[in-house]
Amino acid sequence: MSNWSKQDRFRALLSGERADRPIVSGWRHFIDKEQTAEDLAATTISFTKQYDWDWVKINPRATYLAEAWGNQYDFADYQTVFPRQKTTVIPAAENLWELEVKKAADTAVFQEHLEAVKQIRLGLPDTPLIQTIFSPLTVLLFIVGRSAYVTKTVFGIEQPVTLESLFKEHRAAAHHALHVISLTLADYVKELQHAGSDGLFYAVTGTAHPGLFDEAMFDELSRPYDSIVLEAASYGKNILHTCGAYSQPEKFNDYRIDGISWDTVAEGNPGLGANLKATKVGGVDHGLFAVNDIPQIRQQAKDALTLMKDQPFILSPNCAIPLNVTDEALVQFKNIVLE
Repeated sequence: MSNWSKQDRFRALLSGERADRPIVSGWRHFIDKEQTAEDLAATTISFTKQYDWDWVKINPRATYLAEAWGNQYDFADYQTVFPRQKTTVIPAAENLWELEVKKAADTAVFQEHLEAVKQIRLGLPDTPLIQTIFSPLTVLLFIVGRSAYVTKTVFGIEQPVTLESLFKEHRAAAHHALHVISLTLADYVKELQHAGSDGLFYAVTGTAHPGLFDEAMFDELSRPYDSIVLEAASYGKNILHTCGAYSQPEKFNDYRIDGISWDTVAEGNPGLGANLKATKVGGVDHGLFAVNDIPQIRQQAKDALTLMKDQPFILSPNCAIPLNVTDEALVQFKNIVLE
């Protein structure tokens, strides 16, 4: 019998080393159980124990970081995993100067999620936990009512601040806001360590896509602020997720990260053979769980494990598992690493 613990495997693989076996996890939203620390913790613990995942990506509600500055959402009205945005604290780009640094200790939404992490840690004392954090650029887009994907709006906001207004007409104000957000997130990230988090799942969701930002803009508006947040998380193991098509995972080879997750089957993206420095995380099309195509899920998982058998690798879906996933699909997926 192996003497490797879940923590041993997680740390080894994200340190670029081999473990006694591959590890696997999956994550999804439970949109009726994400509005309180108690519900999020209880659901995360139950979901993890049900499938005996090797590690946990905590999956808070998608809007939680934007809420810190006062955005309001209707949690009785969701479009997929996004609650309807009722208000934005930044109705116009010139208002970006009004954003101020928040301290996690004084901000209700951060306290809520720190409490959730503490409860999850108590319920899963031996399981690696990493908290989901969106990049400052992504958070800024949410705050002003824009999607972090290549679309015009978020659910509920029909006339968001335009990208031209944000990043051309009021570029200095945008940098002020990004700095404020990054310092706020850095403070929260440090508190996460004390709450029991083993690192971050750091999502630059959609913002590497050339249809949203060209390379120069991304380098100016994301990289410096990503560094501030990731520096604060240097105590743990950090997985960066670059979401969607044309996500360019190779752009992050110089980031201070231990793992990298991207959609290996989306248009414009490389597969698992990509020349990346961090440990690769993923390998299975998350869309297969929407239709619960168990044969394809199993085949893609087996192919990924075969391709990566001589390298440190973490098997997972390429993004969040859709809400209509079945128990059988998840059981079959989890068991692949034990066969």
